[in-house]
This record gives sequence, structure tokens and C-alpha cells, in this order.
Amino acid sequence: MAAPLHGTQSLVGQMGWVFSRPSLTATEVLWRWAFGVPFLVVCLMEAHKILFVLPPDQAGLASVDPQNPWVATVQLSNAWTHYQPYLFHSARWLFPLALLAWVVSSSGGRSLVLRRMEPTLRPRITAMMLLQAAWLAGFAAATCVWFMSMQWAAATHITAVGEPDLIGYSMWAIFLSLGFFTLWAFVSWPLTIAPLLMLLEKRSALSALRQSVMLGKVFIGKLIEINLVMGIVNLGLIVLAMVLSAAPLPFSDQLGTEALHFLWIAAAIFYLVASDYFQVVRLKGFIEFCKMYRPL
Repeated sequence: MAAPLHGTQSLVGQMGWVFSRPSLTATEVLWRWAFGVPFLVVCLMEAHKILFVLPPDQAGLASVDPQNPWVATVQLSNAWTHYQPYLFHSARWLFPLALLAWVVSSSGGRSLVLRRMEPTLRPRITAMMLLQAAWLAGFAAATCVWFMSMQWAAATHITAVGEPDLIGYSMWAIFLSLGFFTLWAFVSWPLTIAPLLMLLEKRSALSALRQSVMLGKVFIGKLIEINLVMGIVNLGLIVLAMVLSAAPLPFSDQLGTEALHFLWIAAAIFYLVASDYFQVVRLKGFIEFCKMYRPL
């Protein structure tokens, strides 16, 4: 009998399949940037308005001491108290609009990518929007819990009484960040596989969500394996982008500020495109396992 196929073994083949079809990655990049670029432009416009009303000098940002991180932290905290009302005022209308725009754009973009992978699939935008909203709600919940855990780490290690425990805080910050990153990769597979079940098996959005947690031990194990591997790959891409950004720093005098900015932008673009490529690889892997374990 043939040895059982691991998710990572099949993933190598899916990487080659997606790499030979660059239009899939281009489509994924297009729909993500079609949302992300206008969102960043609007954020910059709002930031410009806030800085016009409350200039950095009046908020104390101009006097931040870069040589003393503890003093700088207090100064930034004081500046935050000044800017907080303005930021919350903008966030009240900007965030709901951004969330709605992301759900709409991701539903259309993800449907187009899946249709190009599997021409037999028929887009169902409304149902896809419901599932994308469910994924976004799960991601927002995980992010909120992570943020609360970081607040706990700061409150217990950096206090007004005594010297701050920087080492303890750093250890908890790294542990909690990596822990939540891994946990999300471990538990988010039902929200990722549900749209595929909906389209491949012609289910409703609610039925696909319910079925996504009842796929059987073997199938679920493959999905978790792929998700964890993709999480490790994403961490690797982040580290690589940081290395590419930091490598030119010893030569900053020779390169100049403009060249450094160009290299940093190039490293950011590399990470975003590579991350989108692996998102498409994940989808292709999920589709192939659906065909293997749930043949129509």
C-alpha cells in the first residue's frame, strides 16, 4: 500500500502549479490592492486633517527623545491622549465602511480566483459575502483577545512603581504574539474551507459553515497541517522582509535616504506579493483535498 500523503507533500506540487499560472496570483494581488490602496489613501487624508487641527508640536511629538526609550514611551503616551479623540472620531465612520468594503471586494476577488482555478464553479457573491464576514469576525475576535493579552503583559511588567521589567515584558510579548498567530492558523480552517464547500457542493452559507467542522478526522488533519505550514511560511516571509529592510542600513551613508526608502518599499511589496501567492497556494491545496476526501 502507498504511504499516506501528507499535506506538505502535496503543497509542493500546488506551489509549482500556481507558479506556472501567474494570472492567479495577479488576480489575488489585484483585488487585495484594489481595497488596500484606497483605504491607505483615505487614512492618510484623515491623518493629514488631524495633524492640521493638532500639529505635532502642540501634541509633544516634536520633543520625543529617541535616545531614551522609556522617556519616549511616556511622551508618546501623552501625545496619544491628545490625538485619541480625533482618531476615534474618524474611526467611527472609517472602520465600518472599510470592513464593508473589504467584505465586498474580498468576496468578488476570491470568487474570481476560485473561478479561474475551477471553471465549473459558479460565483455566489451574496453567500460569499456572508462567509467572508464570518472570517472577518473570527479574525477580529482573535485580534481583540491578543490585544487584551498584550495589555495584561504591559500592565504587569511596566508599572509606575519600580523599574520596568523589560525582559519579562519582551518574553511575554513574543510568546503571546507567536502563540496567537499559531492558534489562529490552527483554528481558522473552518472559515477558510467553508466557501469551497459552498461552491463545490452547492450548499448554503450556513450549511457550509456547519459542514466545515464535520469533515472527518483525516480531512481536518490535512487542513490544519496546511494552515500551520502556511503560518510558518508567513512568518518566514516577515523575517525575510525585515532582513532585506535592515541589510542596507550599514551602507546608509553611501546609499542615501532615497535609496533606503526605495529598498524598504521594495521589501514591503515583495512580502505582500509573496504572501498573496501563498494564499492562492493554500486555496489550491484545499480544493485538491476537497476532491480527494469529498468526491462529488
